[in-house]
Amino acid sequence: MSHEEARAMVRAMLSRSESELLAMVGGVARTGDGYTLDVRLQMLEAQSRAQQAPDPLQVELMRAASAQGVSLLDGDPEPGVTWRTQQIDGPRGPIALRIYQPEAQDARRPPFLFMHYGGGVIGDLETCHWFCTVLAKETGTVIVSVDYRLAPEHRFPAGLEDCLAAYDWTNTHSAALGAATRPPAIGGDSMGGNFTAVIAQEMRRRGQPQPTLQAMIYPATDITDTSPSMSSMSDAFPLTAKIMAWFMENYVEAGTDLSDLRLSPAHAPSLSGLAPAYIYTAGFDPLRDQGEKYAQALQAAGVAVKYHCFGGLCHAFTSMTGPVPAADAACRQIARDLAAGLA
Repeated sequence: MSHEEARAMVRAMLSRSESELLAMVGGVARTGDGYTLDVRLQMLEAQSRAQQAPDPLQVELMRAASAQGVSLLDGDPEPGVTWRTQQIDGPRGPIALRIYQPEAQDARRPPFLFMHYGGGVIGDLETCHWFCTVLAKETGTVIVSVDYRLAPEHRFPAGLEDCLAAYDWTNTHSAALGAATRPPAIGGDSMGGNFTAVIAQEMRRRGQPQPTLQAMIYPATDITDTSPSMSSMSDAFPLTAKIMAWFMENYVEAGTDLSDLRLSPAHAPSLSGLAPAYIYTAGFDPLRDQGEKYAQALQAAGVAVKYHCFGGLCHAFTSMTGPVPAADAACRQIARDLAAGLA
């Protein structure tokens, strides 16, 4: 079966009515913590559980599985957006960037640096490709996506250093990108959300202007977190407690202080003076509570915050938009929120 045939088959299966899909997964909706999982995600979860993951988890197999999942589930690129890839100098060699430009770019808006999910171990420029096209179209500005180094080949803080270098490059090349020459907006999902929070704090430490805004989608903000969703959603799809532990085993060297602010930005003694924050979580995600807590802590510190939990969705929904309408709608809502924040 070709890739296109497999992709079409997945979409056809998940295009069935909700009642049909629910019957196919046993007739009982998946619930937890007061939320009900979208039935299409419940179907994907059931299929995932039917397939045996390698034990122990292996880096190359996990990367391949992630890439395959994205290729089958991601949406079609948004029309009216073009993209190109270029390399910039990084702290330990070249860094690849994918630059998305909308046909109707608004030169009054700053560029937007985006960092993909993957626990610092998996993912690449394809991981959030569709979402970046939507961000470009909805916000009317240029999106710069970073292909940062991954662990275990390049452990913490390598990926973060690449993202910081990409932020500095974007900041100094705004005019060349056709954007306003003010600090870039920054954002990302999961580990990309972690990098987002750390970069905002790093700019404060440097005494430099804050990003125009910071957007975090189901972010990892506290590697030491033990809040309730870490237990109640420990076996959620697609991110489980076992996979999270495996990510950290590969991302950091043994003995690393996990409360380091470059790993756990929620441990910062003060969050005052940081950029306006847009934080989004998913109901069926072990990271849900730490995202919400970081939003609350920022708000308590006087930072302007918009927070929303998409209760029926799961981790990594930004790359499940092809066959899951609720994921598509959530991503477009996020993009519209950020467009308003940049206006």
